[in-house]
Parts: sequence; C-alpha cells; structure tokens
Amino acid sequence: MKLSQFKFNLPDELIASHPVETRDEARMMVVNRKTKEISHHSFKELIDYFDDGDVMVFNDTLVFPALLYGNKEKTGARIEVFLLRELNADNKLWDVLVEPARKIRIGNKLYFGDDDSMVAEVIDNTTSRGRTLRFLYDGPHDQFKRDLFALGMTPLPPYIKREPEPRDAEDYQCIFAEKEGAVVAPGAGLHFSRGLLTRLQIKGVKKATITVHSGLGCFREIDVEDLTKHRMDSEQMIADSVLVDTVNAARDNEKHVCAVGTSVLRAMATAESMGGHMKTYDGWTNKFIFPPFDFNVPTSLITNFHMPYSTMLMMVAAFGGYELVMEAYDAAVKEGYRFGCYGDAMLIL
Repeated sequence: MKLSQFKFNLPDELIASHPVETRDEARMMVVNRKTKEISHHSFKELIDYFDDGDVMVFNDTLVFPALLYGNKEKTGARIEVFLLRELNADNKLWDVLVEPARKIRIGNKLYFGDDDSMVAEVIDNTTSRGRTLRFLYDGPHDQFKRDLFALGMTPLPPYIKREPEPRDAEDYQCIFAEKEGAVVAPGAGLHFSRGLLTRLQIKGVKKATITVHSGLGCFREIDVEDLTKHRMDSEQMIADSVLVDTVNAARDNEKHVCAVGTSVLRAMATAESMGGHMKTYDGWTNKFIFPPFDFNVPTSLITNFHMPYSTMLMMVAAFGGYELVMEAYDAAVKEGYRFGCYGDAMLIL
C-alpha cells in the first residue's frame, strides 16, 4: 500500500484538546468486520460486547513527565528538552531531544528549575535533534528521579496545540498504569474508568497486561510513498508468562481476545507463536504493520481515531480491513467524532 491511501480530510475542530469529563462517557463507534455494519454508542456500552471468559489485554506502561524547559549557560537561551529514556542510571545519562537543536553543542550546560538546582551537561550528539545529557547530581538515584520529574510536564502529542496543564498529569495516564517508561500514553486505555473495569470483572471478563513503552516513533512523519521502505523506531516491550497463559487459554477455549490499543496490537503480533498462540517476549520491537496483515491472536480491537498518514491508522486498517476502516473514518468525520488520544473510541469486532 501507499502512504497517499491514508489521507483523509480532518477538520482541526475534531482533534480533541481535552478529554471528556468522565472517562467512559466518550462516544464509541462499533465496526463489525463480518456484517460491515457501523453503529454508534457510548463507551460504557463496551461491556455488552464481551462475556465470561473473554480477555482484554491492556498496556500497563506509565507515562513520565518528559517535557522540560531549561536555560543554556551564559546566554540564558530557553531550551526545550524532551526526555526519551534513561541510558545509564549510575551516571545519570539520558537520551533526549532538544529544541532549538542548533543552539546546543557538546560541552554546553543546561540549567533547570527556578533556582537552577538541576544541571545537565551535553556529552554526545546522537541525531540532528537528539543529544545525550549527563545530569550533574549528587545524591541517590531515587531522589534524582523525583527531583527531575518534579521539573517535568506531561508530554502531550504534537497534534494537541496547547501547553500541558496540571490536569494532564492525571488525564494523560491510564488508571491501570504501573511500569514507568513511556512518553506516549495508550490512548485506547484512557477510556476505562474504575467502575467499568469492575463491571467487566463481575461479568467474568479477564484483564491481562502487556508492557509497551511507547515512544515518539508513533508520531514520526513517514517520508516515503512506498510503505515497505519505512522503518519504525524500536520500542521496549514485555509479554510475560501470566499474559501468555491467559491469552492462550482463551484462544483454546474459543473466547474473544481484545487488544486495547494499537500498541498492544503491535506487541501481540510481535510475540505471536504457532496456532494463534503467544509466546513470552522481553525485548524490543520495530514491527511496522500495514495492510494486508494477518492477526492470528486478537479477535477484536479497541482504538481511538488517529491522524491522517499515521502508523496507528495503518495498523487499524490492517486489522479492520482497509476499505471498511476508511469508510468508518469518513463516517466519523461526518458524525463529528473526536480524534486523537483525548478523543472518542472505536471497537472493531
């Protein structure tokens, strides 16, 4: 398939800049692959589509406050620093992006906080925008992380054209998030309230977790028309034995296995084994999924409405079928569905 096949007209006003007040009261479009039917619901009605013994797989990654603003030594120039991942805990080394990159060179020092209490030194250039920072901090690592994250803000996606607000620290985090490491929240998981999770549990729907530390590669612009030439950034993932046993048992008993979000969908495809089963996996994945692609483990998908040309849209089209998904997106625009991580949901059966 070609990049241009994933173009559609998305009015700016349909990109959600804030979530609905109650997580499970977003709208939900249901797309049935067998009947080709498209119907409109509330996310609370999700429970009507699953039964005792079915499994929902959630991404339990936790988003950390990755966005910081510092000042360059001597000039005082304001520098945006986006923390990507910690490279070495002992030496307090971090892989980061900096803007404006042209102002930052090896050896420069950056100061953070109102009192310049946090200092970092640039020790390497990794890409045109990327740098390796060494934070100059005397003290235990746990305290360093607390102090560093206290200076940070929630890293909202680039299509949300506003500064992070205090409420984003809670809004842009799934209620089941546990394992720190992501700079992109699993958008589909944001719709789940504690009440909905409890009702699903009472009904007998099993909750399983996989860990995918989603990075900015989700939003990296594809610059090739031929999708086979695009290379995805790698993301760390863990599929443990508890998850694998739960999913495989459900498949053996012909129960539904629902992937909650494209990050989960991609990870399950990475850890796929024979006969519609999964295997344990602890490592990195750079799997790029676009139509046509056969998913042998998940039987349904919960996802949000994604941006034109995005890798997430391509993955959804691979699962739901290109023509049906693009028809659903056309309907979503006409019906005024809200797009993006803070937007509405789609259930593909």
